[in-house]
Order: sequence, then structure tokens, then C-alpha cells
Amino acid sequence: MENRSIPDSQLVLNPDGSVYHLKLLPAQLADTVILVGDPNRVGKVSSFFDVIEHKVSNREIVTHTGFYRGKRLSVISTGMGTDNIDIVINELDALVNVDLKTRQIKPVHHSLNLIRLGTSGALQPDIPVGESFVAGKYALGIDGLLHFYARSGEVMRQDMTEAFVRHMQWDSKLPAPYVVEASPRLLELLAYDCRQGLTATAPGFYGPQGRVLRLPVADAEMNHKMESFSFEGIRITNFEMESSALYGMSRMLGHEALTICLIIANRVTEKFSGNYQPFMEKLIRQTLDRLCM
Repeated sequence: MENRSIPDSQLVLNPDGSVYHLKLLPAQLADTVILVGDPNRVGKVSSFFDVIEHKVSNREIVTHTGFYRGKRLSVISTGMGTDNIDIVINELDALVNVDLKTRQIKPVHHSLNLIRLGTSGALQPDIPVGESFVAGKYALGIDGLLHFYARSGEVMRQDMTEAFVRHMQWDSKLPAPYVVEASPRLLELLAYDCRQGLTATAPGFYGPQGRVLRLPVADAEMNHKMESFSFEGIRITNFEMESSALYGMSRMLGHEALTICLIIANRVTEKFSGNYQPFMEKLIRQTLDRLCM
């Protein structure tokens, strides 16, 4: 294990010793963490808890830690995008794998369970809107974040990545794609009866996902080509903005990660569901119950 002290400017702490953005101390974090994008969804998840022992918020990051049926859980909002995931996952890892007083990496590694519950748009016409739960068996990143880290290639599924680049005739001006696998254990525990596939992660909501308002997109056929991609029977099921960074960083740091999304739009049929909250509550309750099994 590397024995070095992490400088103040690289691991920023608040005056009370908590990590900078999350404003959490190690004792305030559970080993199993539910991640949501929307800060308002944190209270929705924790409303099912039997006890809430700690609450804190900073910008778009809200954390509630408590107990559900005897199991200690944290629920944290990340906001939107892989840039926010970069912040949240690094600081979660620091809470359990760095001694915040000495700023040295702990000799014994501690692994977290990180489960993202989000909303998403389907990229296959046969996935219904408003009632479908899709688990990302793999995440496909077109955001580029993982390439900023050394040895990121070790966690990537290179054959699937290369097949995607060939199929798409990927423009070299765009970030290099990458594919990372979810935690098989969490997939089996939490999503055994969900649709499974390849969840695509974009670095934006509009152009990077093929949406056109007043600005035309560089590749008007991008979504159609993604819809037709298949590798060993695995299709690109949906588009969102966080999972590739979550999977990649978790694997590099030694944590277990999985994303399950409620489909609220279908990019092929152009349908959208504005009344999806009952289905999101079902997904939350289902996930909480299965975490306690």
C-alpha cells in the first residue's frame, strides 16, 4: 500500500474534518449507499426509513443516513452528469479508505455498495414508458471522464467498446467511448427480474443525446445507429448521464455499483410519461426490500 500524505489542495476538507462537497464524516456514511440525481428524491427514499440519524446538504448534494428494517443505509443526491459522479465517488471512497486525520491511505481496503436509482429514456421501441425498470448490466460511456485516470483501460470491456466504435463509425473528434460492467452480485440481488442491457451515458441532455431544438446535431443518425447496435445479444437499452462514471470509478476503486432506471421516455417512439412518481416509489420500495434480504 502506498504510504503518502495526500496534500490539502487534493483532498479538501471542511473545518470540522468532513469531506468538502459531501460535508460528511466517516461515521455518518453507511456501507450501502443509494444514489439519486434529484435532491428532492433523497427525502422520498428516506421517507421509507424507520429512523433517520443524520441529514446534511450542500449545493445539489443531499445526504440522509438511517435504518430500513434494521439495515443501515445512506441515500445521496449526485445532481446531473458524470462530473458530479467524479466528485461524489472520490469523496465517498475517501471517507472509507483514507484516514482523514493523517491524510494517508488506509492499509485495509473498505468496499461500498453503490446503487443508483434514476430516470432514463429508452433506445429500443419495445421498452414501455412509465412502467419499465431497466438495469445496466454494462454502462457505455461517451462522456470521456474515465480516460483522465491511469489504468482505466483495465476495467473496460475492450471487445464491446471496439465493436461499438466500428458500428457507429465514431467521429475521432468526440470523446473515446468505453464500456464497463456492473457488479454481478448487485445485479443478481436487486435486478434479477428487470430488463437488462447496455446503459449509455452521455455528457449532456440535448445534443449528446441526439435532441434537436435550435442547434442541429453533428450526427443526426446517432440514436438510430445506437438502437441497432448489438454485441453478444446485448442491446443499448437506454440513455442517461451518470452510469459510465459510476461503474468505471467504482471498479477502479474497488466498490460494487449498479444502476436501475425507470423509463420515463422512449426516444424511438417519442413517448414521454409525466406521471411516473408511483412507479419510482415502487422501484425505491423494491430496492430497499431486496437490500434487506
